[in-house]
Amino acid sequence: MTLLFIFDMDDVLYGYDWRARMAAMSDLTGLSFLELRRSWWHDDGEFGAEAGLYPTGEEYLAAFEEAIGQRVDLASWLAIRAAAMTPWPDSLAAARRAADLGQATLLTNNGALLGDHLSTVAPDLVEIFGDHLRTSSHYGARKPNPVVFERALEAYGVEPENAFFADDMPENVAAAESLGITGHEFLTGAAMHAAIEEFAAARS
Repeated sequence: MTLLFIFDMDDVLYGYDWRARMAAMSDLTGLSFLELRRSWWHDDGEFGAEAGLYPTGEEYLAAFEEAIGQRVDLASWLAIRAAAMTPWPDSLAAARRAADLGQATLLTNNGALLGDHLSTVAPDLVEIFGDHLRTSSHYGARKPNPVVFERALEAYGVEPENAFFADDMPENVAAAESLGITGHEFLTGAAMHAAIEEFAAARS
């Protein structure tokens, strides 16, 4: 029996300062926060991208550039995203323990461009997750749509009762639990670590 441990990234494994990211994107593009939000952060932009609307990183970047009306340097885009992230050691330790107990995989609401470069933007995750650094766009659905969890379970061949999911958003946890996955609403790395141990012990 394989246990599957599914982790959100932002504000679970890494602290994520979206305000700092948006401020840096404003500096890069010359567009205000509101202009950026209006141009891209909606169902035909970022939210659609998270659900697989733009299947490749190249398509994502092209759509983003079209939406804001200018070219964007990929290296700058990645550097801005990485600068908004701070690794949380206790959370990473919990994920590392999960990887010892079963299969650990990432499931973060993000588009294909970030998905292509997660090993660069979130290098602390490589040793834990290996090739299992996945964004929601990989599954063609975004949390809290239960479809994204169904596709993750199918990809790993794991029954819901043998899967554990940690996220900071209660609606995402509830969606996973609706399928029979054990959900954990993230508060601290230590609490998540304890929940992982409890989940694994109950299935040993």
